[in-house]
Order: sequence, then structure tokens, then C-alpha cells
Amino acid sequence: MRTTALSISARGRAADYVALAKPRLNLLVVASALAGYLMARGDTSNVFVLLLTIAGTALVAGGASAINQVVERERDGLMRRTRLRPLPDGRLAPADAAIYGALLSCAGLAILAAGVNALAAGVALATLVSYAAIYTPLKHRTSFATVIGAIPGALPPVIGWAAATGALSQGAWVLFGIVFLWQLPHFLAIAWMYRDDYARGGFPMLPVIEPSGHSTARQAVIYTAALLPFALAPTLVGLAGAVYFAGALILTLLFLGMSLQFARTRAVADARRLFFSSIVYLPLIWVLMIVDRI
Repeated sequence: MRTTALSISARGRAADYVALAKPRLNLLVVASALAGYLMARGDTSNVFVLLLTIAGTALVAGGASAINQVVERERDGLMRRTRLRPLPDGRLAPADAAIYGALLSCAGLAILAAGVNALAAGVALATLVSYAAIYTPLKHRTSFATVIGAIPGALPPVIGWAAATGALSQGAWVLFGIVFLWQLPHFLAIAWMYRDDYARGGFPMLPVIEPSGHSTARQAVIYTAALLPFALAPTLVGLAGAVYFAGALILTLLFLGMSLQFARTRAVADARRLFFSSIVYLPLIWVLMIVDRI
């Protein structure tokens, strides 16, 4: 009985450490890095480098997520959506979680530096620092943190591009722009859905400081509209062709339609539809881009 209890406890603790790394959320981070690698025409026959790029990016992303949760553990404990996470629920000690996050991050950076190239590791380090040391502390100070947070969120395809080429050319920044602008309506939809929770946690998200939602809705539309030329840019700069252009045009106009509907009603249901459409949008853009590139 005691052995069984210890086994269950060990599995639960392991699951808590996995949860700190947010693997489901970071799956899109890894997919974006892979898209950057493939769009830069990285050597897919060199499976070793490709796997190291994916592994290094995943570890840095997981480490950044763990560090973020260490910093925000008290505020997470105030919100219904996050109060059962391992740290606010008391299942893990903050010091242990901090060490875990640092180890994941250092391991990921070491893999990229030693197995891929210095530039990929440098971009990953910039992602980690801007997310954990700049965005995370700003979240409880200003609503503008959402825009700041979109910078590290848009760097994974740049990591992939750097891993493939050892340089950062125009194409890398086109991909950066797509992900940067995509994130903002995505984040604003989440902020509107959970505005009461964010208020309890002391996060001055835009829907918290401006409860009417006019600014939230307006900005969601503006950023989605700004995404349109960036979404079409891969064809304009020679990264993709006509098939991608047509697909990206349709997808982005549909995404814009979701933003306009949310702006019109400011209903939670429409914010949720905008959120889910954003979750579908980016993977489809990557698939279209890669298929057309091949």
C-alpha cells in the first residue's frame, strides 16, 4: 500500500513539473520554430540538427513558462482559472520550480548553441529574457504588456530561420510580423473572456482598466486588419506562391470577420469564437506556407 501511494505521489509530482512547462501551449511555439526552419529551406535531411532545433526551442519555452509561473504564483492563486496550478495550490515549492525552469532554459540554450548555431541560441536567449524578465514583471503594471509579450511570442519562427541559415534575412522578419500581429487579437479575446479573473489577480489588462470594451474591440480589429498585408507578404517577397496567397487571403479575411463580429457585440461568446479562430488560423497559415514552399 505504501509503495503504491509513493508511486502515485511520484507520478503526481512528475505531472506537476510537466504542467509547469505548459507543453500543450508550447506546442504551437515548437510548430512555429519548425515552420521558420522549413521556410528558410533548412536541410531536412539533417534530422539531427532539425531535432535539436525543436528540442532546444521546446526546452527554452518550457523553462520560460515555469519561471513565469514562479513570479506570478501569488496572483495565479487569486484567479479561478489558475488557482489549481502546482505553485498556487502548494503542490510544488517555488524554489524547486525556479531551479527546474532555469535548468530547462539552460539545457535548451546549450543544445541550440552546441548542436545548431550561436545565432539560434542568441535568438532563443532574447526570447527567454524578454518573456521572463521584461514581459512577466510588466503584466501587473500596464496593459501595454500585451504588446511587449507579443515580441518573445513572435520569435520562435526566427529561431527556426536562424537554425536553418545562420542569418536573419527579410523572410525571418516577415514571419515574425505575422506571428506578432496574430497574437494581439488572440490575447485580447482571452483578456475579454477572463476580465473578471484578471481583475481579481491584479492584472491591468485592457478590459480591466476599460470595462466597456470599446478599446479592446477596436484594437482587436486594428491588429487583425494590420495582419492582412503581413499574411500576404510571403508571396510578395518570394517565400510562397499563388496558392498560399489565395489561402492566406481567405483565412485572414475570415479572421478579420471574427474580430469585427466581436467588436460589434463585445459578447463573451464572440470573444470565444475569435479566440478559437486564432488557434486554428496560425497552424493553417503554416501548413499553407510550407506546402506551397515545397
